[in-house]
Amino acid sequence: MLRLEGVTKRFGELVAVNDLSLNVAAGSISAIIGPNGAGKSTVFNMVSGIYRPSAGEILFEDARIDGWPAHRIAAAGIARTFQNIRLFSFMAAIDNVLAGEDAHLHARLWDSLLHTPLQRREEKAARERARELLRFVGLEGVAETYARNLPYGSQRRLEIARALASRPKLLLLDEPAAGMNPREKGELADLVAAIRERGITVLLIEHDMGLVMRVSDEITVLDYGEKIAHGTPAEIRNDPRVIAAYLGTAVA
Repeated sequence: MLRLEGVTKRFGELVAVNDLSLNVAAGSISAIIGPNGAGKSTVFNMVSGIYRPSAGEILFEDARIDGWPAHRIAAAGIARTFQNIRLFSFMAAIDNVLAGEDAHLHARLWDSLLHTPLQRREEKAARERARELLRFVGLEGVAETYARNLPYGSQRRLEIARALASRPKLLLLDEPAAGMNPREKGELADLVAAIRERGITVLLIEHDMGLVMRVSDEITVLDYGEKIAHGTPAEIRNDPRVIAAYLGTAVA
């Protein structure tokens, strides 16, 4: 579904990502891990159109997307969350999810001003979908609560619901377990598996190795912007290069 071929990103003299090649299979849950500053979020920013690669190609379903604007990439079927939560703090949870529906709505300003039948139909259907997504991520009871008033773990789930509202084929999760307690992390692992069951491919960045090993089919390890290992969780946990660069010890 997603291929990176020789992708490099430079910021002046700094090479954040160097000659990275990566394949993400449709229907998989894949992870990118590595120390802070390894280039993980830079990869997500290139895939989602925030950054343009300095070299190399990014292909999504065989279409070359490097150089596309972010909105076009989102419309093609790639959605993401962010390492630092980016919700509309003073909007209700359901309205945050509705914001993710925007690309799929056809009513325009005059429809909203005149409350045309199209606008009423679309709003009703969008709200039903938004409530279903809130149920799916475990937030059914807080639809009308301002995002800023939700616990941190619930805000993470809300951001995932908003990303899912855009109906992605590929979901990029940037450190989704950050700030979560052990119970919330377990629930997140179940949620990621359920997202895959909906036919959505998942690529995540995560520092919690227990979560990564539990949910991932394949793991790519970056260090100083370069890929040092790729394989299954069993292969990664015992790779001496990974242990030396990142894990420090074998992961049980």
